[in-house]
Amino acid sequence: MNDQHTTIEASSDTSHDGPHGYISDKDKYLQRLKRIEGQARGISRMVDDEKYCIDILTQISAMTSALQAVGLGLLNDHLGHCVVDAARLDGPEAQEKIKEASDAIARMVKS
Repeated sequence: MNDQHTTIEASSDTSHDGPHGYISDKDKYLQRLKRIEGQARGISRMVDDEKYCIDILTQISAMTSALQAVGLGLLNDHLGHCVVDAARLDGPEAQEKIKEASDAIARMVKS
């Protein structure tokens, strides 16, 4: 099996003042991510128990969809909060936030 890992560096930009856009839904996101963690452990058990390939693939598809839903929610929160706030100020910060969002969308479309 080919074990390739892709690392995406997180931006260390802290120029956004105030809470992040997802803060009002933080508990919801954490709950969803804990469910996804459970799905990953379940898939690992399925492989360990030598379950049928299609059943494992079905669970991987469900987990991928769940991660995409979290990602889209975070992206929406980012656009509606961080990008909008930066755009109100205009200037280089606005352009930087728009580029960050565009880059994030490009990464999500690739996956």
